[in-house]
Amino acid sequence: MTVWLQIVDTAGAVLLLLGAAICLLGVIGMIRLPDVLSRSHAATKPQTLGMILVLAGVALRLRSGMDLATLGLIAFFQMLTGPVASHLVARSAYRTGQVDHEDLLFDELDEQLTDGK
Repeated sequence: MTVWLQIVDTAGAVLLLLGAAICLLGVIGMIRLPDVLSRSHAATKPQTLGMILVLAGVALRLRSGMDLATLGLIAFFQMLTGPVASHLVARSAYRTGQVDHEDLLFDELDEQLTDGK
């Protein structure tokens, strides 16, 4: 094994650990944060970043074209579906009365719902 491959493997291991730590912070945020809107934020952004770091670490370890393409597709669909799922959870929480309206700085959705849009 060359020195270059050892450096790449070490960087991959560091990315794996960093991604796992960021995912763990997102899970702690989901448990500790007080309301649905804050939890939906913690459920998507740290998880997406952590997963991308884990995928980058795996990509540095695998290094074949088919594996890189598969990892790229996983990252693409995670970045595509994570924010949409979070938005739908937050919107359904708002519509079912799970959101305290006094804690919101701006409530643009209330105007849209009262106008019937």
